[in-house]
Amino acid sequence: MFFSNSNIDTEEEFDRRKAAAEQLAEAEGVPIHFDGYDHESWLKEVATGFEDEPEGGARCARCFRYNLERAAKFADALGADSFTTSLTVSPHKRSGTVFEAGDGASASAKAEFLHEDFKKRDGFLESTRRAAELGLYRQSYCGCEFSRRRSDP
Repeated sequence: MFFSNSNIDTEEEFDRRKAAAEQLAEAEGVPIHFDGYDHESWLKEVATGFEDEPEGGARCARCFRYNLERAAKFADALGADSFTTSLTVSPHKRSGTVFEAGDGASASAKAEFLHEDFKKRDGFLESTRRAAELGLYRQSYCGCEFSRRRSDP
């Protein structure tokens, strides 16, 4: 498992999600690897000029690509043939946009991006059930300050 989320707006929120990922990895008996947290680089490379984009728009596609490029590099470093993402479990994420970002990320990698739509076959329902079973923290926004701004009352 690879955790890369420099899009998250605060270190406190990053740490909460990182702890949940660690808990899940332990419960599933899989190793977990963490990418460094660098929100300033994410802002510069992804969000600058796209701050006012709607949720699901160009900023989100850029964010998916940013994180999936990091995952592709990690997969290559491991010598893995392929990689995918759990982003598609969310009913709030368009799988086509995620797949496009993954294909772009893998274009310069050896590892192939696998098109897995985890919301199919009750994937979202299963993810919420499993999270409740393990007592995992579940966030109420994607992580960036721009989505928080739109979800706050």
